[in-house]
Amino acid sequence: MKITIDQDACVGSGQCVLGSPEVFDQRDADGIAVLLRDSLASGLQEDVREAAPSAQPRRSH
Repeated sequence: MKITIDQDACVGSGQCVLGSPEVFDQRDADGIAVLLRDSLASGLQEDVREAAPSAQPRRSH
């Protein structure tokens, strides 16, 4: 599994880090998410799948 972060859409809430700290971290300066690795072994894939939706910004229409 290959993962990416849209740093322009990141709101810095840290939910991805809480859900999968082996894969995600945050920049100290602004809290924007960064990847610690860009591909995953099968053991971490489910954690990342669960963490990703909670990190999505909520948009009003």
